[in-house]
Amino acid sequence: MKKLFLIPLFAAFFSFTSAAFAQGVDTSAPDTLVKTATQQVIDAVRADKSIQQGDISAVTKLVNEKILPYTDFHRTTQLAMGRNWRTATPEQQAQIVEQFKMLLIRTYSGALAQVRNQEIQYRPFRSSPDDTDVVVRSVVMNNGSPVELDYRLYKTPQGWRVYDINVLGAWLIQAYQQQFNEQIQQHGVDGLIQFLTQRNQQLAAGKQS
Repeated sequence: MKKLFLIPLFAAFFSFTSAAFAQGVDTSAPDTLVKTATQQVIDAVRADKSIQQGDISAVTKLVNEKILPYTDFHRTTQLAMGRNWRTATPEQQAQIVEQFKMLLIRTYSGALAQVRNQEIQYRPFRSSPDDTDVVVRSVVMNNGSPVELDYRLYKTPQGWRVYDINVLGAWLIQAYQQQFNEQIQQHGVDGLIQFLTQRNQQLAAGKQS
């Protein structure tokens, strides 16, 4: 379970759609964005006991203030749905985005309590001025054990935005594509919405199965 503590910090990048302009972090360079935003999240978690205890309202507040401006969760959800995204109405798309982001928050908020003194080492970052899609690579040392952690970002008129992460070789979007596709194939887009909604209700009630 060594990757468990990583997920809430970095999957949290995808907990809200990006609708606000980033404040206090340089978004013109993808590696600087990732380093600065990640450190702000870590510092906030270490300083807030309610977050460490998995308080959903405290986690939501953290995400709104420290993560929302630097992510594009709408893009993340669209890519996770693949071609099925085009078959959904705007109302269905909005519901899926909302339920998916809440699923990530509820799934990983409890693990935030495990954030303590992990050390993050960033790999040398190389890109050209013409690049519009890049990966920032890092390794997190957890009690001496290295864990691979990468971020995929794309360039927007407002600066770089994170839209996917890779933990131990598993990209978040890829991990959900099959599950989303199976739900839609079997039950349609409304079936996926229902599945996500029910899962969120189970997590809110404390049911992990």
